[in-house]
Amino acid sequence: MSKVLDYHEKHKNDWRWQEGDVTATRTTMWTGPGCHNGCGIVYYTKDNKVVGIEGDVNNPVNQGRLCMRCINYLESTNHPDRLKWPLKRVGERGENKWERISWDEAYDIIVKNVRDIQKNYGPESIVAMEGTGRNIVWQVNYLCYSAFQSPNFTLGFLSGDSCYMPRAAVEGVTNGDFFLVDCSQQFEDRYENPEWRAPEYIMIWGSNPLAANADGFFGHWITDLMQRGSKLIVTDPKLTWLATKADYWLRIRPGSDAALAMAFLNIVISEDLYDHDFVEKWTNGFNEVAERVKEWTPERAAAVCWVDKDALVAAARAFAKAECAAIHWGVAVDMAVTGVSTAQSLNSLVAITGNMDVPGGNILVQYAYGQGLAYNYGFENVPQDVAPKRLGNEYPLRQMGFGANAHEDAVLEAMESGKPYPIKMLWLQTTNPIANMAGEAPRVYAAMKKVDFCVVVDLYMTPSAVAFADIVLPAAMSSERWGNRNWYTPLRTITKVAEYYEAKSDEDIILELGKRLQPEFFPWKDNKDWYDWIMLNEATESGMTFDELQEKVYSFPKFEYRKYEKGLLRPDGDPGFNTVTGKLELKIELYEMWGLDPLPWYEEPRESPYSTPELFEEYPFVMTTGNRSYEFFHSEHRQLKLNREFHPDPIMDINADSAAKLGIKEGDWVWIENRKGRFKQRARLDQFMDPRVIRAEHGWWFPEKEAAEPSLFGVFDSNCNNLTSMCDNGPTGYGAPYKNQIAKVYKCTEENSEIMPSTQVTRLGGFPYVKK
Repeated sequence: MSKVLDYHEKHKNDWRWQEGDVTATRTTMWTGPGCHNGCGIVYYTKDNKVVGIEGDVNNPVNQGRLCMRCINYLESTNHPDRLKWPLKRVGERGENKWERISWDEAYDIIVKNVRDIQKNYGPESIVAMEGTGRNIVWQVNYLCYSAFQSPNFTLGFLSGDSCYMPRAAVEGVTNGDFFLVDCSQQFEDRYENPEWRAPEYIMIWGSNPLAANADGFFGHWITDLMQRGSKLIVTDPKLTWLATKADYWLRIRPGSDAALAMAFLNIVISEDLYDHDFVEKWTNGFNEVAERVKEWTPERAAAVCWVDKDALVAAARAFAKAECAAIHWGVAVDMAVTGVSTAQSLNSLVAITGNMDVPGGNILVQYAYGQGLAYNYGFENVPQDVAPKRLGNEYPLRQMGFGANAHEDAVLEAMESGKPYPIKMLWLQTTNPIANMAGEAPRVYAAMKKVDFCVVVDLYMTPSAVAFADIVLPAAMSSERWGNRNWYTPLRTITKVAEYYEAKSDEDIILELGKRLQPEFFPWKDNKDWYDWIMLNEATESGMTFDELQEKVYSFPKFEYRKYEKGLLRPDGDPGFNTVTGKLELKIELYEMWGLDPLPWYEEPRESPYSTPELFEEYPFVMTTGNRSYEFFHSEHRQLKLNREFHPDPIMDINADSAAKLGIKEGDWVWIENRKGRFKQRARLDQFMDPRVIRAEHGWWFPEKEAAEPSLFGVFDSNCNNLTSMCDNGPTGYGAPYKNQIAKVYKCTEENSEIMPSTQVTRLGGFPYVKK
């Protein structure tokens, strides 16, 4: 072990060195395949191929630690199923028949279709989509806005933008900035920094950060803090590993998060446990919030949310009385119609307990050195008469720039109805909608089949590519591209060290196509030249060129706590928050102006034990979906032998007693069904699950199965989104009920498995509910 540390100590100031005929390069892994994070790694390369990889112990972000997906990168990058060159469809859609073409041929076909659609239907009839993953948070939208001239960039049919966007939108109007648990990630010397302290309590809400590593947050920072004394409160339907280590585990009913969060506020306020000084000096609307949450007594919340009342009260008191405490929240907050309200309440809880932007609390984070490229990058290049045609523009948060993308549900409705205008082209880059993001996947499948022209850019042939694509383009993986990113800090570079057949980086594909369509918006020579321009024009506070940052590997800007006291948040330099009132808005003034409820609220899911009790008798489980695993990132990594060896099949969790009543044993294949459809997964019995709740995995398809329809890699057979909804959103347009559908469970038999869901969807017109 000491030899390993000695080796890295020797090279801690090097970014590249030789080990015989192998070159070592310190840089950042930032996908693909996908991940939200940017861990420090050391590549070992020979003859333009990656032959080894390990965590960079000298990188403060991950300090040498890597997850399974990164450790197994060699299998990913050298996998024989990777796309190697551009392909053109030669059979019918869904037949999986292709011919190899050159990049120039591919670009010519795409340009012709774009020009024809722009001329005959208008550029707004082109929709560009991305998923979550590869380091392209600003690239696909730039292509959409600048090359296609369309305002309709969006996420891969993610209903209600239900992944971080609801939380981000609330933070935008409430704080003016995002927050994260203070894990010392903003300091290069990390846990040794004298200003930093560990939170006394961390409340983990709707997240399993060890597997998810979501939104610029390295999950193992939580365990680092536990080793330094931090205690946990975990709100989760599942007894996760972190929940077993918690002082308080609140086994919440999926979909009732907003009610529970309001109960937390009520306990803290009614028991006078809030920070009077912070509330009086820095917040707006406290009295109105206090009055609104009064009705959410611990007794009522316990009954509605299915949590233990005493544990709820004790957890709220522990959080409020802690010297410093923080909330780490996850996508479960977003995946409900009430997602925005939940986020508003949790944000308020951090604020009124005096934990906003203080050591050991939730720090307000900003993009390092001012490089904040995001979904609105390039929108100014959309023609002025076209920009207002963005689908979903009726939602005020989008009109005012708090959400830069088109509304996914509105895109689906336009595809189905042709109104307000038809959708004629889809550009899918790093997204596999019917396997992963799209709610009500069979409905989305039917709508996508109607679109005239579709291009897919990805790493592998996917179900979405086989079903819809006319052109498929091969994307480079992380080791095959140049790049940088700062979600949120430090600023890091991605260094190209390898090549794979004709695969190109996402940026090079966008740049080369953009030059053909609107060259005035694409003046850069290549991928690296673009990043050099970004360093000099967007990350201006860094004072570095791309090459200079590359040799530093990463760079931390200066960080300060209590920025609201120092005039570091507002453009005018005055103390306060970057909001319309200059205060942290517990009551959101802009919402009131837009006719929205400015205070937290709760309503039952459209279908639930309480809103539709008769239906719940037929479908007696609340189903939550989308839990993360260590082996996969959403729909990715299913090709990898090692990852599948650890996790060969989709798994659903069910209470052991509930399973016994249904004659279900550990490992049985079971059908999960509701009025929209059904899918099957293997049962895992869990004595700690609420007997009325089940939990299913998402993102499953089977690369080992037949690609052509009706199989389509078995994409609908185990797809939990056969049961979820589109177009069921909150008043802001954000939030959708991915995690709170009701369903029934029964064992798979030969008799009830004659027609598999993939055949039902691709050959028989879908499930009966969808056809209505």
